[in-house]
Formats: sequence, structure tokens, C-alpha cells
Amino acid sequence: MKSNLLEATTPMIDKAKSVLMNNYSQFPLVLAKGEGCYVEDTAGKKYLDFVAGIAVNSLGQCEKTLVAAVEKQLHTMWHCSNLYYNEPAINLAALLTANSDFDKAFFCNSGTEAMEAAIKLARKYSKTYRNEDCFEIISMSNSFHGRTLGALSATGQDKYHHGFEPMLPGCKVTPLNDLAALKQAITPQTSAIIIEPIQGEGGINEADVNFLKSVKEICQKNKIVLIYDEVQCGLGRMGHLFAYQASGVAPDIVALAKGLAGGFPMGAILAVDEVAKAFQPGDHGCTFGGNLLAATASLVVVQKLIEPGFLAHIQGVGEEFKNGLMKLKSQYKFIQEIRGAGLIWGVELDQPVKPIIESCMAKGLLVASAGPNVLRFLPPLIIEKTQIQEGMGILNDVLKGFSK
Repeated sequence: MKSNLLEATTPMIDKAKSVLMNNYSQFPLVLAKGEGCYVEDTAGKKYLDFVAGIAVNSLGQCEKTLVAAVEKQLHTMWHCSNLYYNEPAINLAALLTANSDFDKAFFCNSGTEAMEAAIKLARKYSKTYRNEDCFEIISMSNSFHGRTLGALSATGQDKYHHGFEPMLPGCKVTPLNDLAALKQAITPQTSAIIIEPIQGEGGINEADVNFLKSVKEICQKNKIVLIYDEVQCGLGRMGHLFAYQASGVAPDIVALAKGLAGGFPMGAILAVDEVAKAFQPGDHGCTFGGNLLAATASLVVVQKLIEPGFLAHIQGVGEEFKNGLMKLKSQYKFIQEIRGAGLIWGVELDQPVKPIIESCMAKGLLVASAGPNVLRFLPPLIIEKTQIQEGMGILNDVLKGFSK
């Protein structure tokens, strides 16, 4: 079945193509405004949003408390250099560490910057407290850690490397959940192991709890730094404040971004004292990291996440989402597998998903992909069961047209 998405262009899309670099494979849609779990395009068409800016708009669009806090801060002070302290960043660091297994925070602007900081911190720690030859990084196949050169080198998908070689020396990749392969890859030069508790871009693949426990033991025994990339799957997305809390296996460093400030550019790493102490003045920095506006927005988001009942809400609507997807799987033979937790879900099909995404869009539902054959669902964390049912109804209508 062909997609119902109109191929017609608009003056604004024509303008975009004339002035923007061709970095993204974008749909012919210009979003203009939103409220809660819904967004609207420049033509006035409304969409139920199951993408949330790719797990960014955790509280939906234009949440009133978030808007008010940022507006108040905007009229007070909006930036100061990291030559000085600022209260929102201090309070945010205190809130994050108080609700986790970590002791120190570093703030930046994005997920890839957070991963760069994590890799640098791990190497600095290893070289300082182990030996100067300790620099290797082991990551998992199908992982995605960002597009700067260091984070890209740790990304376990060759398609992202093409045209940018050579990659950072010392980066290795082993299959997710394959403990034997990981053990074989470890050498005296191994500095860090990087794992996504749930791989986002790689297809919504979950790390096995026993695998994580074994990796933790290996890291502790050999003073290898364990890094979790929770940029997409953390901060409530799995029904826990941090994704690692679902397994109970805490890393030494966790990388955060996307939903951290509900749509404001914000990234962070949190680390235990033993590892964090390796960073000294001048080792790493970020001009806009922890700026007053981003930190203020993030404070609102994190405070919302830890409110009594909110994480339970995510777990409840997550079950509703899972049940809806499993019902569709029972109806359509071309659905191969349902994977995920909380409000991060992947549906693997035996066919390309792009036409399905376009048809959903034409019917007023925004969904994403995680590879050519996997539909990805990342709705705002505030979503209600009635909105999930609305979305499943649209998805069912679309899938009917793709039945063989």
C-alpha cells in the first residue's frame, strides 16, 4: 500500500531546502505549535505526538509550570560564565545526585556532548589511577552514542562511520548481552565499557539484567569504568527516574540529555566520587553547560518526575501501551516482535516502516523509526490511557491497509 502522505511542497519547505544543509531525511511537515501531547502544523492540522521530539518533550508541549519557571528566569538572568557558580545548576546537581547512586554532576548541552564528557572522564581516570596505556573503549553492537567524533567512534553501527574515518583509536564493539565476547575483548588497556540499558536508535533492544550484573562485577574487579548511555531511555522513560534503576545495576558514569529539560537543550553526566575526582580544572568544559535557563527548566522536569505517583503513572500507561501493541501483534502477522518498557517501545515488522509512518502522519499520528523495519514510540510521559487508545486506533486503521 502506498502512503497517504502528500508529496506537495510549501514555500516554507522550499525555503528550508534552499538554506539548510541536507543533514536530515525530513518529512514534508512544518510543525508550528503544540499543547500537551498534541502538535499542530502550519496548515492547522493537529497530530497526536508519539515521538515527543525523540524522547525530549517529556512533559509534552508548553507545560505551564515549565513555561512560567523559564520565563521568570529569563527576566532575571539568562546566562553567566562557568567562571562563576549559579544557583539553578547547583540545585539541579543536588537534586539529581540525591535521587541516584552518583555524587557529582557535569552539565553540557546534548547527548553527544554528554558521551564525549563520559569518555574523556573515563580515560582521564584510567590514565591517572591505572596506567598511561589504558585508553580502550568497548561498546555494544547496534549502539548509538552521538555524532561528535569520540561518541561516533563508540557507536556500534558502521553506517554512521562512513565518510568520517578513521575513528578514534582503541574503540571496540561486541554484541549486546554476549558476555563471552565481551570478556574476550577486554585487555589491560581497557578503560571503559559503554552500554545503553535500552538501545534507542539501534532498534529498542534491552540489555539483559544478568549481563549487566556480570559486566558490573568485571568492571569492579579490573577498575574498568562502567558507563551507561541513558540519553534516550533515562529520566522516567522506563518508568524509573534513571534507567539503571530498573535493573538495580548502577554504573560509574551515566550520560543524560533529551528529556532532561523537557525541550530545552541540556545534557549531563553524573559520576561516583571515585571516578569524578579525575577531572581537574581545565580538563573539560562547556560554555553553555548548566546555564541558568536550561538548569531552571531541568529542575522543573526532575521535580515533576520525583513527585509521588508520577513514575507509577508512567508504569501504568506503559502497560496500557504494551497491551495495545500486543493486541495489534495478535491481529497482524507481519508484526514480528514487541520490545521495550515504560514509554519506550519498538515494533519490529517484516517490511519497511517508512510508508506506515507516513500513513500514520496523514491520519494525525506521529511515530518514528528505529532502523528500517522498527516502529518506535516515545510519547510524552504525561500521556493518558485515553490518548494511548486514540493512537492505537489510528495505528490499527493504518496497519489494516498493509495486511497481506
